Amino acid sequence: MPRRMIVGMTGVTGAVFGVELLRRLRQQPDVETHLVLSPWARSTVRRETGLSAHEVIDLADATYAWNDQGAPISSGSFRGDAMVIAPCGLKTLAGICTGCAEGLISRAADVTLKAGRRLVLVARDPLSESHLDNMLALTRMGARIVPPMPACYYRPETIGDPVSHVVVRVLDQLDIHVPSAQRWNGMSHSPAL
Repeated sequence: MPRRMIVGMTGVTGAVFGVELLRRLRQQPDVETHLVLSPWARSTVRRETGLSAHEVIDLADATYAWNDQGAPISSGSFRGDAMVIAPCGLKTLAGICTGCAEGLISRAADVTLKAGRRLVLVARDPLSESHLDNMLALTRMGARIVPPMPACYYRPETIGDPVSHVVVRVLDQLDIHVPSAQRWNGMSHSPAL
């Protein structure tokens, strides 16, 4: 049976992370993806990637309407393995933290947490104290917060390089191995003291 991954995309900037994640998951023969795009994500995808919502939907095995509370992924009986929200707006993050499941993305995330499954949030935007409190609370509930903070040790050459780097970090959270990932191998020499 394939591993079932739920992917939610909210309308905050950073649609490239969700698109790249779907592309990488598509390359995994043992992974089945279930996608939910928020209404604003559809607009952000077009603006930031040039792709239509339909082109992004085609990257997933199954898709659901943002407000479809009757979708299979809205129930704990759906045997999903993990969920990633990329990008994850802070309103969505707060809703998940407080149990206010407005829309299918928040509902599926709530179910993921209740079932003790992996929830990975690629949180975006400048952070206030309340956002940090919500992140801490969600981490204590078992979620993993992966802000899109790329490393530079591998000397990225294009804008796509840091995007890929962040998505590989997300895939690491899902225990999905990416052989081509550029990883830190230590310094070739010790600095002089």
